[in-house]
Amino acid sequence: MALIMRMPEVLANATEAIIAKWLIQEGESFTVGQAIAEVETEKALVEVPAETEGILGKYLVNNGAFVQVGAPIAILLAAGEGQLEIDKLIAEAGVDVASPVAAAPVVNTPVVTQAPVIIQEAPVLKHKEHGDRLFISPLSRRLAKENDLDAESIQGTGPGGRIVRRDVEAAIGDSSKAVTNLTPVAIPAGSFTDIPHSGMRKAIARRLTESKTTVPHFYLSAPVLADDMLNFRTKYNEWAPKKISVTDLILKTVAASFADVPQANVIWTDSALRQFSDVDVSIAVATNNGLITPVVKGINHLSLAQLNISTSDLIDRARIGRLKQSEIEGGSFSVTNLGMYGTDEFSAILNPPQSAILAVGAAKQKPVVIDGEIKIRSIINFTVSVDHRAIDGAIAAQWLAAFVKRFENPFWLAI
Repeated sequence: MALIMRMPEVLANATEAIIAKWLIQEGESFTVGQAIAEVETEKALVEVPAETEGILGKYLVNNGAFVQVGAPIAILLAAGEGQLEIDKLIAEAGVDVASPVAAAPVVNTPVVTQAPVIIQEAPVLKHKEHGDRLFISPLSRRLAKENDLDAESIQGTGPGGRIVRRDVEAAIGDSSKAVTNLTPVAIPAGSFTDIPHSGMRKAIARRLTESKTTVPHFYLSAPVLADDMLNFRTKYNEWAPKKISVTDLILKTVAASFADVPQANVIWTDSALRQFSDVDVSIAVATNNGLITPVVKGINHLSLAQLNISTSDLIDRARIGRLKQSEIEGGSFSVTNLGMYGTDEFSAILNPPQSAILAVGAAKQKPVVIDGEIKIRSIINFTVSVDHRAIDGAIAAQWLAAFVKRFENPFWLAI
């Protein structure tokens, strides 16, 4: 029978999300597990799979619309059903479809779903010269802004000429795109611009405030001799088909250190300490919209080459907003590296419910005393921030000592 598909709660405690893109056309059939739509949350792009097979009878919201969790978003049909069932469900649900998407002919086959409420149309921009309304989804607007594209120069191929993500991606890939020359403008003293908070920025602010005010942090630091590890990377990359990064080596050393001190591979819960057998580590990735932390899973099972493939893929997709919700959840530990900006040393804020985060500074040539002699060596300062509820100071110190020993003596990587 025909059913109403409702906006699922793709992110825990979320109240609304954006229909980034419909992946099934009206009138098109789908199978169990096939992705019907992409939904944009505060931090990720999530595919919504079909629970059964069926036909997408009609969209109730367009690409780019903000929708409350539980609100109707589409009508799904079974074999032999058509416009009669669509009209009946629209009437029963009291759904406003004042701006419907042109429906394709309905085909045949069974169904999927979910439950009701409010639909808010995505905001539109005014055409700067002619006052015409420019229809563009929030995700597309963001991608255009990140890539310095004038949205008004992009040809929309979505319903009613709306600019959708594929249009922006096509414009980005067009190497013949004209570049606008900017001329300096005199800015009056004291002028400013208010930039509205994005959903991601609000989420970052909320989570970091919660972490800093509710989690008892303590910090341990160590300057580490990095020459042998950096030389190992240089030699490895001379022979390996795919080059590895310093971050890959840090992640691999983190995983090995948890094997040395498994008591540190834990998180705090209200009822117990949860200890993990595998090592899942978040890596902090800076994007134009804020920081996002995809999780590299099962590092203890990956070779350096496999690890590099995983990290490179996650970082690339994080920067263009293509991570899935499952890829930013989990893990007991994070790594954040500001060394590429020349930062010597810093302390990071925990990413709850994880119990520790390792802050990585730049590799710098410094004088050190070795066997009673002053020598110049590459030093990296590492600082680990720890949740004292889950990990005692002695355990954290043992873990950091294990990390330092392995990073300064990378020969274990060849075993």
